[in-house]
Amino acid sequence: MTAGTADRFTALVLAGSRGTADPVAQAAGVAHKALALVAGRPMLLRVLDALRQSPSVGRIALAAQGRGLVDTLPELARAVDGGDVSLVSTAASPALTVEAAICSLPDAFPLLVTTSDHALLTPEIVESFTACVPRETDVAVGLTTRTAILGRYPESVRTFIRLGGEGYSGCNLFAFAGPHAVKAVAFWVQMEGYRKTPWKIAARIGMGALLRYATGRLDLNAAFAELSRMAGVRAVPVVLPQPEAAIDVDKPSDLAQAERILASRR
Repeated sequence: MTAGTADRFTALVLAGSRGTADPVAQAAGVAHKALALVAGRPMLLRVLDALRQSPSVGRIALAAQGRGLVDTLPELARAVDGGDVSLVSTAASPALTVEAAICSLPDAFPLLVTTSDHALLTPEIVESFTACVPRETDVAVGLTTRTAILGRYPESVRTFIRLGGEGYSGCNLFAFAGPHAVKAVAFWVQMEGYRKTPWKIAARIGMGALLRYATGRLDLNAAFAELSRMAGVRAVPVVLPQPEAAIDVDKPSDLAQAERILASRR
């Protein structure tokens, strides 16, 4: 997908919060995880900086719980009040928030979704992702390989899904290319509803796919073919070359790692 005027992405930044109960917020001494400083700048502002500098992004929306987070950051408050960043409300879960944002944002597609804790996001990562979203697809998911991540950052602790002899970690980058992609969001909402009943997820996936995964015979493309079948959309993986794309800040050790990475760049 190119970055022409007509098809630039609406970028939606998810900034839901568990408040001071969040371990990152506690470690950083802030009221909201997104306010944690990384190399002297709040994570949320780092994400917005990267999106503003990305040619493929035409506008930015922030999903937050009211104006509290916005008003904590005068720079962000000015951007919202000036119309440079749209403010939408969070819902009970990330999937429901995306669903609500699609309904509330005019001409939402193509939609790029990321998170406020993506402290190492750069315009290069954004462009690597958006440039590889095929025109004929409905949904694209950003991934990075275990080989790339541990090759550069062997101390990094991430969750990997092993497919076809390689491990993959999510990058908190999702593209919803057009209106048909709402079926994928509905599927995501359904899967979130099953999180406390794993057997329902297993039943939805099907025994054949589960057995192929358990025996190492399910590779990345086959996994996305299964996902496409279940969701009723055309879903594709986008494997990014930048290992930093998978390093979001979920725990205090991630915060420390992000600090080290940015310090090494300086």
